Amino acid sequence: MVGEFIGFVLSNFTLTFFVIGIIFSIFSILCKLKRISGKVIIEALFAYFLLFSIGFSFLYNFVCHTFFAEEAAAFIGWANSPFQYEVGYASLGIGIAGLIAFKANIGFRAATIIIPSFFLWGAAGGHIYQMINAHNFAPGNAGIIFWTDIFLPIIGFVLLFFQYKFKKKSTDLLLEKFNISTS
Repeated sequence: MVGEFIGFVLSNFTLTFFVIGIIFSIFSILCKLKRISGKVIIEALFAYFLLFSIGFSFLYNFVCHTFFAEEAAAFIGWANSPFQYEVGYASLGIGIAGLIAFKANIGFRAATIIIPSFFLWGAAGGHIYQMINAHNFAPGNAGIIFWTDIFLPIIGFVLLFFQYKFKKKSTDLLLEKFNISTS
């Protein structure tokens, strides 16, 4: 039973890292209860989403596709090919950006959401194609990975939107406080 749980956690790493990010976000928010605000909540959720769902998740994907390419391909329902290494090294770059974005400004964070989002949505499209045309329902093609390929980018864009809204609101309040007009 423990082995099955570990296998589930490792093979569904996108969900695993998402949940770990939520847990870290909750702890971060609880540490700031005296200064709790929407801005604090969104910052915690977004920062840890970037760190875990983009940073660590894509670094894990890099390791899987480059050092365990045969196993990764089999999990997806494919034969191994040089494409595995291309996906791995793309994941390395995205993962490093996710680590940096944890403490970066909103512009860097936006770029760090846009790039993996279109990568993941493209992968989801490929999974759908494989399900329809090749009847490939392997866990790495049609399981949790498929669903996180669709929903993690949506979550990332929602968090980016709310962080932008809170940042804009804070900037507007600061400009108002010092009687500065933007027109």
